[in-house]
Amino acid sequence: MIHWDQILTYAKNGNPEPDKRVEKTDAEWAQQLTPEQFQVTRKHGTERPFSGEYCGVFELAIYACVCCGALLFDAREKFESGTGWPSFTQPIQANAIKYIADHSFGMTRVETLCNTCDAHLGHVFPDGPQPSGLRYCMNSVALIKTDAPMQNNRKEIVLGGGCFWCTEAIFESFKGIINAESGYSGGQIPNPTYRQICSGNTGHAEVVKITYDPQVISLADILRVHFLTHDPTTLNRQGADTGTQYRSVVYYANEEEKKTTLSIMKEIKAEYANAIVTEVSPLGPYYKAEDYHQNYFELNKNQPYCAAVISPKLRKLKEKYTDKLKKP
Repeated sequence: MIHWDQILTYAKNGNPEPDKRVEKTDAEWAQQLTPEQFQVTRKHGTERPFSGEYCGVFELAIYACVCCGALLFDAREKFESGTGWPSFTQPIQANAIKYIADHSFGMTRVETLCNTCDAHLGHVFPDGPQPSGLRYCMNSVALIKTDAPMQNNRKEIVLGGGCFWCTEAIFESFKGIINAESGYSGGQIPNPTYRQICSGNTGHAEVVKITYDPQVISLADILRVHFLTHDPTTLNRQGADTGTQYRSVVYYANEEEKKTTLSIMKEIKAEYANAIVTEVSPLGPYYKAEDYHQNYFELNKNQPYCAAVISPKLRKLKEKYTDKLKKP
C-alpha cells in the first residue's frame, strides 16, 4: 500500500520504472485523442468539477489511461470525495503512477501522471480515507473504464520469513506483485500491537500478505523466492532476530495452496544441509501492522538494519532474478 511519505520520496528522488513505456509526439496524440482529452492529458489541463463521466460512477471496473491503456485504478478503491472529480485511495500497483512536485498557482502539490506514457491524470492529496489516507483526484477525461481481467484474477498468500521489513522489500521488487503488506497472523489475541508481538507471548508471526497477478508470477515461483531468500531451517530465528514472531511460515487459504507449498518445500530441500522447519498452516485471522511498518525499507534505506541486512539481500536478488524484477 502506498502512503504519503512514499509519494513525497518519489516526487523528490525519482519514480519507479514502469512495466513498459509508450512515447508519441504531440501530433500523434492529437490525432488519437479528442480535443478535451488532449488538453487535459498532454497539456496538463483540468476538467470542470462535477462534469466528468466517472464522477458519480461506482460499479466494479478497472480504470485505465485514456492515452495508452495502462491499468491505473481498481474501482474498489474509489470513493465519494465530494470534490467533483473521481477519487481513489490507491493505484492498481506501485509503479502505475508517476509523481511530480507541482508548484503552479502559488501552491505546492503532487501531480500524478501515467507512468507509462506521462499523461497528466490529476493530483494526489493526503486527505483521503484510512488506511492509506490518500485521495487520488483524477480527471474523468484522462481515464477509460475497462474489463481488464488482471484484478479479477489477483490472488493473495501470507508468508513469514523473519523480520517483515525484509520480506516485504524482497517481494515488492518482483514483477507481478501488486502489493506486499506487513502484518501479523497465527496468534491468539485480536488486533495485536507491535509491542505485544515483540513480547513473544501472543503467538503471532511477523508476516507479509502478498497480492499478486498469477498471469505474471505463479504461486510456485513466489514460494521458491520465499524459501531461497530466508533460512527455513532455523526454528524461530532468522540471523540475529530470535523469537516465535520470526518463525518461517506459510499460511495457506485452500488445499491447492497447501499442496503447492509442500511440493516446493520438497523441491527446495536439496538446497539446504539441514531439515526445513517451516510451519505450513491454514490461514487464520490476519492483522495489518502499524502504518510505520509499511514500505519500511523504501522509506528508511539509510537506517542501520536496512543498510546492513536488507540492502545486501536485495543486491543478491538482482544477481539471481534480474529478468523477474521490476526496474528501479
